[in-house]
Amino acid sequence: MFNRNRCLRRVAAIASISSLVAGCGVLSSDASDDEGPIVLGTTSAPSTLDPAASWDSSWELFRNIYQTLLSYPVGATTPQPDAAEQCGFSDSSNQVYRCELREGLTFSNGDKLDAQAVKYSIDRIRKINVNGGPAGLLGSLERVQAPSEHEVVFRLNKPDATFPFVLATPAMSIVNPGSYPADAVREGDGIVGSGPYTLKSYEEGEKAELVKNDRYKGDAELKNTAVTVRYFHDSAAMVRALRDKEIDLTYRGLAAEDVIGLQGKRSKDEEIQLVEGTGTDINYLVFNPKDPWAGKKAVRQAIAQVVDRAAIAHKVYKDTVDPLYSMVPKGLTGHTTGFFDDYGNPSVSKARKILADAGITQRVPLTLWYTTDRYGSETALEFQELKRQLEQSGLFRVTLKSRPWKTYVAGYQKGEYPVFGRGWFPDFPDADNFIAPFVGEQNALGTPYPAPQITGDLLPRSRRESDRGNVVKEFEQAQRILVDDARLLPLWQGRQYVAASRDISGAEQALDPSTIMMMWQLSRKTSW
Repeated sequence: MFNRNRCLRRVAAIASISSLVAGCGVLSSDASDDEGPIVLGTTSAPSTLDPAASWDSSWELFRNIYQTLLSYPVGATTPQPDAAEQCGFSDSSNQVYRCELREGLTFSNGDKLDAQAVKYSIDRIRKINVNGGPAGLLGSLERVQAPSEHEVVFRLNKPDATFPFVLATPAMSIVNPGSYPADAVREGDGIVGSGPYTLKSYEEGEKAELVKNDRYKGDAELKNTAVTVRYFHDSAAMVRALRDKEIDLTYRGLAAEDVIGLQGKRSKDEEIQLVEGTGTDINYLVFNPKDPWAGKKAVRQAIAQVVDRAAIAHKVYKDTVDPLYSMVPKGLTGHTTGFFDDYGNPSVSKARKILADAGITQRVPLTLWYTTDRYGSETALEFQELKRQLEQSGLFRVTLKSRPWKTYVAGYQKGEYPVFGRGWFPDFPDADNFIAPFVGEQNALGTPYPAPQITGDLLPRSRRESDRGNVVKEFEQAQRILVDDARLLPLWQGRQYVAASRDISGAEQALDPSTIMMMWQLSRKTSW
């Protein structure tokens, strides 16, 4: 069993979760592929197979099948070369970024991967420009050049020290120009990539079968030859499959009740180990400024004054998450507690005064939307608790509505929801990535949020600084603006839990700094 008292400890950041290995060694041994593919369970199914269309947890699959110029080797917190041999800024102002490709790169179908393919991949993201898609990550990019077969040059329209982090995201996956249209999202259930695995088969919402890509040339060292990802609709079914040995480990979507159950039932005969680490994923509400009620600042502030985050964390999530009072989570440079500093503990009287001062005396009608199959089984309970809190104040009348993820995304991108819930798993471990994606005319929410001081001054100023420890002031000011606007309401910060069969090794090392699973790190133990 995984002895919690002796070995399990919360790590300071998800990037250091691999330190558990040194402390206990329960998941370290050599691999054997004799027993078939390693089977991973998750509740987060991809919304698309085309990187140009995704700014969500589809990246989990992309990281393992596509390749990026840069990625994160085990233990690294800054991007390192993958498809690239070397990369770096070639000027003093952080505006010209050059990469030299590895020799002999090919896609899984044998086609050559060269600088033109990289340029094509990045250009099509911006040309297709999916609403709420990854083009929003490329705001600082002016143009891409391919001066030779192995050289790619990114010219930026302003200094951006975070650009290498952007290139390391799965959104910047390199695709085959012969297989992916330049001006449209690729349809179908196939993938042509150059990553560690190829996609052998795919059943939407059910499973993805990955097998080793023998043509792969990059940093990853595969410790298995095949992985099957099974997609579950809820945590309970996923944990049952783990206990019945239908899957080998779970990642993303473990419900609080199941985490508590796994913690409480461990014994020397228990064949499931639970690995815990501090996460940087966050959960928050988004207010649509075009809605007649959610668009009113006083309404948003009154909601911020009423919502009891501690009750949500305790009652719904059984203290497996932590209350969050800023969009930048704890553990990252620039984190603040702005919402607590401004609003303090929940107060109905203060919320009533906020509304009265704005001339609002009637109960405010609101419709809150959530997705049924993306962020875990507790989402419905969380929104029921939010409804209870708001209605118990006597200030609001709340209607709850929900949709599956695919149609849910389409709805918020069209601006259909007055208030809706979102989760965020970071693109890269920097405060910039918890502010920039949500502001501007084009952002990850599909809901324009003009914030000129943030987009025109604070973010550009912070991106001139390569030493990210020197940009605390800029991020604190940006969060001050977010708190004042209350367009985004942070609720909680997650922890990371991986439940695995006792014979699986490498789970601690398989999470990169963005908490994306590098499936090639997983293996079966040969002996004890």
